[in-house]
Amino acid sequence: MNRPPPAGFVADPAELAAFLAAHPQVALFEILYTGLSGVPRGKRVRRHEMAPVYDYGRFLPGSIQVVDITGRDCEETGLVWEDGDADRRARPVPGGIVPAPWLGADVAQVTCSLHELDGTVCALDPRAILQRVIDRFAADGLTPVVACELEFYLIDGRRGRDGAIRLPRGAGMGVEVYGLPQLEEASPFLRDLWAACDAQGIPLEGAISECAPGQLELTLRHRADALRAADDAVAYKRAAKGVARAHGCDATFMAKPWADRAGSGLHLHLSIADAAGTNLFAADDPAGTPMLRHAIGGMLALMAESVAILAPNANSYRRFRPNSYAPTAPNWGINNRTVALRVPAGPAPTRHIEHRVAGADANPYLAVAALLAAAHHGISQGIDPGPPVTGDGYAAAAGAGSRLPGDWFDALRLFDRSAILRDYLGDRTVDMFATVKRTEQERFHEHVTALDYDWYLHNA
Repeated sequence: MNRPPPAGFVADPAELAAFLAAHPQVALFEILYTGLSGVPRGKRVRRHEMAPVYDYGRFLPGSIQVVDITGRDCEETGLVWEDGDADRRARPVPGGIVPAPWLGADVAQVTCSLHELDGTVCALDPRAILQRVIDRFAADGLTPVVACELEFYLIDGRRGRDGAIRLPRGAGMGVEVYGLPQLEEASPFLRDLWAACDAQGIPLEGAISECAPGQLELTLRHRADALRAADDAVAYKRAAKGVARAHGCDATFMAKPWADRAGSGLHLHLSIADAAGTNLFAADDPAGTPMLRHAIGGMLALMAESVAILAPNANSYRRFRPNSYAPTAPNWGINNRTVALRVPAGPAPTRHIEHRVAGADANPYLAVAALLAAAHHGISQGIDPGPPVTGDGYAAAAGAGSRLPGDWFDALRLFDRSAILRDYLGDRTVDMFATVKRTEQERFHEHVTALDYDWYLHNA
């Protein structure tokens, strides 16, 4: 028997009718689903095929939930051969149908969640994973307010003859933090990116030139709807990549593209509102309210166990270096960018926490879910974060001997054993994410690299 679709996960077919009427030129639609690895995948269909998509859904194989970062099946999950690679239903989410202007005036995209054939949302759908954590706040009469801030590099669309990546032709090589000439150089790209995000309803705000040549940072406006905030981040990453290709370059959200240049982070901003919309972190004291400090306490307590989600790839761990503006230890501070959790300066009503651990390569749905799980745990348990770090957080962490997991393998072991994250995210989520990442680890380390030859070919 089919069950009624859950609220907030299935769009009304009237949305399609309104979009078609407003966009008669659109002939092609890309149906997008984002699985555990954080890469949107799907199908391209024609205009006349869209009515059934909104009435019932479009079939996608269940294994799409657990493919690795490259799109290869992960047979170890049991969702390939043992499951018969059975179909599920991709169903459009409310507000998910938007133009995709970088692909042409005749192309739109549709964000979907994945549903079982009986109408329930698949337990491994990252949107559903996040929604389950949001529901814990709702049960307490609380609303998490979230914003995502992403760093990325613009790079040449072609690699050099040696396979190395390089900046776009004509790009400056100097480090110009907050440099205006660098933004002016990127202006044609930025104008089209802002226009694309406006067309899609993505609340993209200002840009800065970051800590390395070719590196930019743009912020998404906060939302009192954490699921929509994560939707924004996923759609924004796709738009940035698409607009960059239209300009003859690539936008990469790889955590550490160059060993000697800054890494790219996904900074997550959080406050908590009550039913009236009042910020429960707000206080004249820069350290905020007891609720803010308890949220920080939970984030610190679960930070090491969450790193596998916040830093999901082998390359992610190259970003965690002292004096790099990427954190290396579970610590917090006020108006301090050398720590993992920063309470930014500002008037009391704006008081919030900036979580600085996640790389730009993290799946936004899962990263926000891990952030909220830790905050809720801290609030519900009244966890004391201890005193804030003042001054150099890297030096303080070295003196205290506390560090985040140093590699992909340690992080995944801690994640897999976390009873608290299993409680919030679900056993199946933790088991399947860990299985996918272990499969990736084996595949990654099967490859013999140029560095292997440089170090060992003659010296071993």
